[in-house]
Amino acid sequence: MLYRLKKAGFSAYLVGGCVRDLLLGHEPKDFDVTTDARPEQIRDLFRSCRLVGRRFRLAHVRFGRDIIEVATFRGPPGKGLSENGRIVSDNVYGTLEQDAWRRDFSVNALYYNIRDFSVVDYTGGMEDLKAGRLRLIGDPVTRYREDPVRMLRAVRFAAKLGFTFHPESEKPIWDLAPSLQEIPSARLFEEVLKLFLGGCAVQTFELLRHFHLFQWLFPQTEACLAEEEKGFPRTFLVQALSNTDTRIEEGKPVTPAFLFAALLWEPTRKLTERYQQEGIPGAQAMRKAAEVVLANQAVHVALPRRFSLPMREIWYLQPRFAYRRGKRPLRLLQHPRFRAAYDFLLLRAQSGEELEELCQWWTKIQEMGEKERLRYVKIVTKSRHRRKPRKRVGKSATPTEA
Repeated sequence: MLYRLKKAGFSAYLVGGCVRDLLLGHEPKDFDVTTDARPEQIRDLFRSCRLVGRRFRLAHVRFGRDIIEVATFRGPPGKGLSENGRIVSDNVYGTLEQDAWRRDFSVNALYYNIRDFSVVDYTGGMEDLKAGRLRLIGDPVTRYREDPVRMLRAVRFAAKLGFTFHPESEKPIWDLAPSLQEIPSARLFEEVLKLFLGGCAVQTFELLRHFHLFQWLFPQTEACLAEEEKGFPRTFLVQALSNTDTRIEEGKPVTPAFLFAALLWEPTRKLTERYQQEGIPGAQAMRKAAEVVLANQAVHVALPRRFSLPMREIWYLQPRFAYRRGKRPLRLLQHPRFRAAYDFLLLRAQSGEELEELCQWWTKIQEMGEKERLRYVKIVTKSRHRRKPRKRVGKSATPTEA
C-alpha cells in the first residue's frame, strides 16, 4: 500500500501505535497509514477502499481479512468546535508536521518513512518512549476538552505500556472527568471494550478509579464499591477482570456480555434483594432489577441488545443452579447459556461467596455420561426426599410418651 501511494506520486508513512509498538519490540495488532493523498484519491487507487467517518474522512482499505486505515494529513482544527471546546467537524487537511501536532500523545506521533527507512519525530516522542512516559501533545486541558475520550485513551495506554504520566498530562484528568457525560453512550461502549479487552483489565480498572473516571462510566457499580464490605464487590470485579486478562493471554474468546454481566452484577444483585424484601418473588425481582439497572446504565454506556440479552440470561440462570432435583438440572445443562452462567457461578465462588459445594456438584455432573447423570440426579432426589423413620411406640408406653 505504501509503495503504491508512493508510485502514484504521494507521500505515505506508517504512523501511530504500530510504529510505537515496533520500536518497543512488540507485535503491532494493526497498521495505520497517513498520506498527503485526499480520501477520494485513495479510493481511486484501491478497489477495496471504503470511505468512512463524518467528523474526519478516513479510507478503509481491505487486504485479505485485514483492514488498513489510511488518513490524509490533518491541519489545525477549523471552526468546528462546540461551546465547551469539543471538535465536531474536522475535515481540515494539512502537512505532515501539522498532522503530528494534531495527534494525541507524543509516542503516537512517530512516522516511519519508507523512502529512507527513518523515523520522523516532531514532538519528542522518541525521548518519551525511551523514558516510558505518556505525554499529551499541546495544552492538556484544551486537548482533553476537544475530545474527553482522550482521558480514557491515556489510561489505556498507561496500563498497556506500563508508562507513567507526564505531570502536566495527568493533573487535569480529575477535574475534567465529568466531561465524559458529553460523549455518546454508544461510543463509550466501544471505548469500554478497548479498555477492558486489551489484556490489562485489572490495571485499567485501578487507573480508572484512581482518576475518578470509572464513576462516569458505571455510576451504579461505583456506588456499590463505595459501600464495600470485607472487600466485596471489589474482589469480585478484580477476579472477573483478572480472569479476562488470563483468557486473552491464552488466546481464548471473551464476550462483552460476560464482561458487562460482571461489571453490573453487584447493583443488580442488591436491587434484587431489595425487591424480594418488598415481597416480589425471586425470579421476578431479578428481572425487574435487571431492567432498572440496564436502563440507568444506558445513559452512560449503552450496551447493544445483542449483548444485553445473553448478559441477562447469565444473571437469570444463577438462581437455577440451586435446584438439583428431578429434571431441572438436566434441562439447565441443555440451556444455550449454561456454560457462560456456570463460569459466572465459578467466578462468584472464586471471589468469596460460599458456593464451593454447589460448584463441585455442577462440575461433577458435567463430567458424567447421560445415563450416569440420570442415576446421579435420581440418587440426589431420593436422598433429599427420604423421610426419617418413625419411632415405634412400645406397648407399655404412656399416651404422653407416645
